[in-house]
Amino acid sequence: MINQRLLVSGADFFADDHKINPYYSESVIDRDRAKREHATLIDCFKQAGIKVIKVDPPKDCQDGVYTANWALVRNGIAVMSSLPNARKGEEAYAEKILQEQGIKTIKVPAGLLFSGQGDSLICGNYLFAGSGYRSDPEAQQFAAKTLDLDLIQLHAQPKTNPDGSEFINPETNHADSFFYDLDLALSVIDQHTVAYCPEAFDKASRAKLEAITNLDKILVDPTECTEGFACNLVSTGKTVIMSARAPKLRAELESRGLKCLTPEVEELKKGGGYIRCISLWLS
Repeated sequence: MINQRLLVSGADFFADDHKINPYYSESVIDRDRAKREHATLIDCFKQAGIKVIKVDPPKDCQDGVYTANWALVRNGIAVMSSLPNARKGEEAYAEKILQEQGIKTIKVPAGLLFSGQGDSLICGNYLFAGSGYRSDPEAQQFAAKTLDLDLIQLHAQPKTNPDGSEFINPETNHADSFFYDLDLALSVIDQHTVAYCPEAFDKASRAKLEAITNLDKILVDPTECTEGFACNLVSTGKTVIMSARAPKLRAELESRGLKCLTPEVEELKKGGGYIRCISLWLS
């Protein structure tokens, strides 16, 4: 089984002051509703037999609820994230929390962006890693080498301007995408299975995924991926906590003998995060 121990914080400071991804652009945040959703998700994790470690969210950090972006953890070692300016306040706090859990922390080289488990998903000995939006390829290479993983570098389709040019987010000054973190386009079901939406990736990345022959691959409907956040799930390999708006993926998972829990999540989605985003896999 996977995802046996997860770290979560809380939605106490969830806000839209800094619109650092496409989902924040038209949102109006209801913080109380976000807190209720967060509590429901924690309950679902516990129902799945996951040990949940809950900590206070970092003070005044609008995205501090999304702990998946704090680090990439494997075998008691955490490669710490280097986040956009609007999230810098989370970094020192995240490092302190992980060290308190007895985890060794390592920083990526200075000047590189790295979005932790939001953009880096471990499946067996593979590290599926997104780049170009929240993580630099060099940071992903550093993480893979540090944690002794085989890197599969991927790139999602960019958000574009009306003229077809690449959209640059004015908050981050970086290129942007509706799949800015990999966990919006790909998910790990167990150590031998991934689910992903081919339409989320550029041609080269689709070819890389298709060329992998020693993993089982579930293809996710693009509408369920983009509108239902289908790929942004947590799986133990036996139970999947996933979107209530992805009936096709749910049916496929249940046909494989997996139990699916499908809580309603609408408020946390407004920050570009979902079920996977609020949980940092520790072991």
